[in-house]
Amino acid sequence: CTIMSMMSESFMPSACEVDVTGTLTMYAMQLAASSPAALVDWNNNYGDDDDKCTLFHCGNWAKSFLPDIAIATAPILGSTLGEDNTYGALKGRTPEGPLTFGRVTTSDCDGVIRAYVGQGRLTNDELNTFGTRAVAEVPHLQDLMKHVCRQGFEHHVVMTQSHSAAVLAEAFQTYLKWPTHVHGDC
Repeated sequence: CTIMSMMSESFMPSACEVDVTGTLTMYAMQLAASSPAALVDWNNNYGDDDDKCTLFHCGNWAKSFLPDIAIATAPILGSTLGEDNTYGALKGRTPEGPLTFGRVTTSDCDGVIRAYVGQGRLTNDELNTFGTRAVAEVPHLQDLMKHVCRQGFEHHVVMTQSHSAAVLAEAFQTYLKWPTHVHGDC
């Protein structure tokens, strides 16, 4: 996790779980934002707010996302490997600010590369858990989640601390001719 964080901070995107198209998405998004990108899990809704959710990963986000960064263990991996054997994951909370999210994937049956992009904001809502984490607010989040699930996108999404979805949509749609869902106003 620490090595992936260092690589991502240096504009060499790196993703765990052999997520090749996630890494490609990180590369595109860091170019659009001129800042590091992070591979995250779309996670549970946040409280009763249908437009908020948690973004989480065990501990591989670039350090620029985490002003309170620390090196720790990875409890999820620890449940299998023993927590003492997982030292090297990062922990920290990303503070409020702009959010661009996106995902590139392949449709293997159709031989098509496709994507989705959108914007929202990161909030300072309370979030007490381990790993690297944030709370995101995305207008009409439930519609986006339906699209992600119904279209078979992976659970990983990429984020940057920017508002650069319009640049990504133009690149993907106009120049690469990839079918791209643009969520909301960009």
